[in-house]
Amino acid sequence: MASRILTKSNYMIGLSCLRRLWMLYYQKEKIPEYDAVTQYRFSQGHIVGNLAKELFPSGISCPEDFKENIVKTKELLKRKKPLFEAGLSADDLYARADILVPAGDKWDIIEVKASTQVKEEHLDDVAFQKYVYEKAGLKIRKCFLLHINKEFVKKGPIEPKMFFVQEEITEDLATDTEENIKKMLEVLSHSKPPQDGCNLPKECIIKECWDFLPEHHVFHLYRGGKRSLELYQNGIHALADIPAGFKLNEKQQIQLNAVKHGPHIHKEKIKEFLAQLEKPIYYLDFETYSTAVPLFEGCKPYQNIPFQFALSCDERKEGFLASGKEDPRLQFLIELKKVLGTSGSIVVYNQGFEINRLKELGENFPAYKRWVDEVIKRVVDLLVPFREFAYYHAEQNGSASIKKVLPALTGKGYEEMEIAGGGDASVSFLEAEFGDVAEDERQKIRKDLEKYCALDAQGMKMIVERLKEITKE
Repeated sequence: MASRILTKSNYMIGLSCLRRLWMLYYQKEKIPEYDAVTQYRFSQGHIVGNLAKELFPSGISCPEDFKENIVKTKELLKRKKPLFEAGLSADDLYARADILVPAGDKWDIIEVKASTQVKEEHLDDVAFQKYVYEKAGLKIRKCFLLHINKEFVKKGPIEPKMFFVQEEITEDLATDTEENIKKMLEVLSHSKPPQDGCNLPKECIIKECWDFLPEHHVFHLYRGGKRSLELYQNGIHALADIPAGFKLNEKQQIQLNAVKHGPHIHKEKIKEFLAQLEKPIYYLDFETYSTAVPLFEGCKPYQNIPFQFALSCDERKEGFLASGKEDPRLQFLIELKKVLGTSGSIVVYNQGFEINRLKELGENFPAYKRWVDEVIKRVVDLLVPFREFAYYHAEQNGSASIKKVLPALTGKGYEEMEIAGGGDASVSFLEAEFGDVAEDERQKIRKDLEKYCALDAQGMKMIVERLKEITKE
């Protein structure tokens, strides 16, 4: 039988899905590896964690190895110094705190998170640590969360005292830790997985848990939430099987009708949208990356840094892709101004993203603010007719994302692209320009980035052309 030591990270997984917890111990090969975007998020957490250690210059790091960590922690506790990754074990439980700080004859737990606020999951996380530590005989005085100061602005070298905010969470910790632990250890004592899972197939990374669902299933219901779960629990899996009397809102009813009878088309609404487009029409897409610890002057944590754009206008295709580790924002602005012209609609998909990036650029580079303000006035959001369900195709599966709309409407998709999403684009750019990759691999990544961003821009043009055709049919 596999080891049943319950660690903090596995405890957190168990809170979201007991089946996945069981599989970690008995069928780990069926759990897919974390994707590149998730791995990048982990790496950002490590960077933040290392920065936090600078707040405790007398701190001592405990070994990474499980057994060494436990032995060494017991020795180091006697020195009454701040400890990093101090691990203790008790009754099939094991926990390591990011920072353990002496407080008289007691200790304070300081958990470091690469978030900008305290979240409910953090309260479960620290509650488990406190429970295990106290079970192992350590006296805990208070618990704190050390998170990123969202108002921090980089001005010179990063100063940890300004970068972090420390909040006491002792009184807010989860109170059902012991009950949850008993349930999880019970699950792990069996040779078969539990029947109950997460009931959230959209967020589940284990394909086999939900591969029995039909193509158009109830969890695709637009903002289905409790309704989707209610249908599923009543044995209704397919959208087409939803009974006539079941209460649906207008958009959900459109979705159901599209599954049964074909695409929903509201020609008048589509015509109203198209009528606002002024020639020449520019189809524009941005790509950005963000880091927990800002890299450039004047930037905040997680600020989106534009590094690429693609533009399609008439038969003209333009683009910009930054190179190197320098701040790309000013050059991005310079190149964008060269190609946008002074009149005509600028079509984007989900305008909040591009508009907010433009506003940030205008604030960071005041010489361009007036131009940026004029550009924003020309922006038209192609998301609108799909968000309003003026057009809806069953293949969208309840989504108005361009990744769903483009193939549903035009047959052109992202399946064969090496880079097929904004998150992948960000991570790939950082790997190419900041990572240790060979030059041929770097050039390949850059070509893939250009293809991906260009498809977003050209895809918007294809969507508009197809909408025009639909209104004439």
